[in-house]
Amino acid sequence: MNKIIGKIFPEERALYNVCDTIIENCSFDGEEDGESALKECKNITVKNCFFNLRYPLWHDEGFVLDSCKQTQLCRASLWYSHNGKIANSELGGIKALRECTNVTIEKSNIESAEFGWKCKNINITDSSLSGEYAFFESDSLNIEGLNFKGKYSFQYCSNVVIKNSILNTKDAFWHAKNVVCENCEVSGEYLAWYSENLTFINCKIKGTQPLCYCKNLKLINCTMENCDLSFEYSEVEADIKGEITSVKNPTSGKIVADSYGEIILSNSVKELKAEIIKR
Repeated sequence: MNKIIGKIFPEERALYNVCDTIIENCSFDGEEDGESALKECKNITVKNCFFNLRYPLWHDEGFVLDSCKQTQLCRASLWYSHNGKIANSELGGIKALRECTNVTIEKSNIESAEFGWKCKNINITDSSLSGEYAFFESDSLNIEGLNFKGKYSFQYCSNVVIKNSILNTKDAFWHAKNVVCENCEVSGEYLAWYSENLTFINCKIKGTQPLCYCKNLKLINCTMENCDLSFEYSEVEADIKGEITSVKNPTSGKIVADSYGEIILSNSVKELKAEIIKR
């Protein structure tokens, strides 16, 4: 492996097409305001580096970012890149990950609007993420130990597993398919409308009007807090500990809870066949 240590790179395409190289203690910053510093690179390890310029890692194949910092000026930092690992790092700037495949993120802090769009095979562990619109149209996500704060997350996603995580979100999982959330806390409004094959296991769900227009929805050993007008026009199998604030016009399946604040079965545009049972 070649090594580049302790350098400053302010210019455009500073390390274009670098291969088989360790880049350590370097800074991508300066008055020249250069773009695309590490574009079209292969088999690179970037360690303890500082990024303050746009589009640094595009079209890269085989990369490691370890203990790096990307500022909010480092927009669209990783696009069209594959087979990488990000660890112990800070990612800032809008659109930090897009159309990437086979990327592992661990022990990192991310603050990025529109993060993780149209990606595939992304693994995230023990990290935090703040971003308004995260993981749009991504496929095959495996997430554990994530603290997420944002609004429109996981929309049009498919094949997602999330465990032991906290999701403070809104309009999450809209039109999502094949999703499992286990041992998670999910807080927000209008959760998972129009989803298909969505399963919550041992989860705490909070917020108004959740889980409407769903197909093959399952809740196993979950709790629901301030969840009014739940399950409207959904196909649902739910086992809820405690009370559901209100249930409105579920179409099929079975809902079991300890109590209900209100059950609304009126003014429906669909035939209602669901069982609603008090334990």
